[in-house]
Amino acid sequence: MESMLNVTNLSISFGGLRAVSGFNLDIKKGQLYGLIGPNGAGKTTVFNLLTGVYKPDEGIIKLDGKDITGGKTIDINKAGIARTFQNIRLFSQMSVLDNVKVGLHNHHHYNTIEGILRLPRYRKVEKEMDEQAMELLKVFELQDHADYLASNLPYGQQRKLEIARALATDPKLLLLDEPAAGMNPNETQELMDTIRFVRDKFDMTILLIEHDMKLVSGICEELTVLNFGKVLVQGVTSDVLNDPQVITAYLGE
Repeated sequence: MESMLNVTNLSISFGGLRAVSGFNLDIKKGQLYGLIGPNGAGKTTVFNLLTGVYKPDEGIIKLDGKDITGGKTIDINKAGIARTFQNIRLFSQMSVLDNVKVGLHNHHHYNTIEGILRLPRYRKVEKEMDEQAMELLKVFELQDHADYLASNLPYGQQRKLEIARALATDPKLLLLDEPAAGMNPNETQELMDTIRFVRDKFDMTILLIEHDMKLVSGICEELTVLNFGKVLVQGVTSDVLNDPQVITAYLGE
């Protein structure tokens, strides 16, 4: 199976503190992969390195065989990486539909004059985006809320909307940063089903950070455990979760 994401010796320091050191990762196309570890282990820093928020001091990041190391966030997104955030980042005063359409603008274009004058090309592109956005909202059962302000959605639905917006950029790799944070058990189970569905429907490769062990063990095929910015254990989920190092470092036992 071909690699979708290959990371070699990724490292970064902040003020002399090594936040991530010698990080290696290989995720195959179509995998649902988990990145776990204690608070402060460096998980979100890894996401920020993968998406161009930070530039690594060392290391190579390849997406589908293409070197994207140190690229700008917008270029990395166009290359095929989309993400969500631990703290939801939606355009709260825009509609649910328009939030998804923001992601679609990566692949639909019209010039300023066409937009100002509402020329035929503008109307055609907007109609196409409306239709595609609604199709994505249906995946997350949000179509009936298309005209709501994003800020008026319940918390769990805001999480789903953020994933829908990320998918609108047509990524090869979807990064989910603690998607179940703040959810109750029923919402978490529903999210697990949704993530599996997204992987299968869109033939998506997914990497997620998560603290909910039930979610991780239920959907991730392989895991990497970080501790103090270094890889502690990598491998098949069942083996990793039973590793004594993981039990000590992550579960605090």
